[in-house]
Amino acid sequence: MTISNRALRETASPTPNRADESEPTAAVRLEGVSHEYGTGSGGGFRSRSDRTVTALEDVSLSVEAGEIVGLEGPSGSGKSTILHAVAGLLVPTAGTVALHGTDVAALSDRRRTRLRRERVGIVFQRFHLLPALSARANVALPLVQAGVPKGRRRERARRLLERVGLENRVTHLPGELSGGERQRVAIARALATDPDVIVADEPTGELDTATGETVLEALTDIGRGRATLVASHDAETLAVADRVVTLRDGRVVSGER
Repeated sequence: MTISNRALRETASPTPNRADESEPTAAVRLEGVSHEYGTGSGGGFRSRSDRTVTALEDVSLSVEAGEIVGLEGPSGSGKSTILHAVAGLLVPTAGTVALHGTDVAALSDRRRTRLRRERVGIVFQRFHLLPALSARANVALPLVQAGVPKGRRRERARRLLERVGLENRVTHLPGELSGGERQRVAIARALATDPDVIVADEPTGELDTATGETVLEALTDIGRGRATLVASHDAETLAVADRVVTLRDGRVVSGER
């Protein structure tokens, strides 16, 4: 029931220039990445209770196209921060985060948003589906943002739902789906723009074992040919990875490459 990946970029605005394709470049590369954030009341005021928290410290790692890399470590070790940096959802305090040679942090906010929409697929633990939209409409949302014509995006969404085994749930609302089905809708949505990179944050964290296995099969399938980063506490989830990177207190302690 799988379908071949289709490039939809001819219908979207151009992405930032990639590195020379003739050069061997990791799909994802972090070099010396550190990130700090402040804790306080906000509003531009500082108090004696405000402090700086180091979320990442001098992290370097790479992910090749077609490779699934797991991120493990206790809560607060930096797993989600790495995913957010790769997806361009935050700009690290120091270091470089590159997708196929493009330094994400060096881009303007607008260009970074465009790169994320077109080249990064994101799978969240809690699905983040719009409750008033059907499964197909949720999957098609990134294609609306990319300017893909309605007929093409409806067909693309239908075929992606078929790919994850939900061909009979196309018109269902999220509230009419099980947890595993909603996560598979989220995985299909992550594939909508045929991204180079997939980041998944605790993709089976709220699912039972049997449902989690189904979701992992779908996640493994979509990872073929893409660079995939999966953050999880679950050993079975991490078992699908080609390599596991262990983090402690914002530092890589094993699995770095």
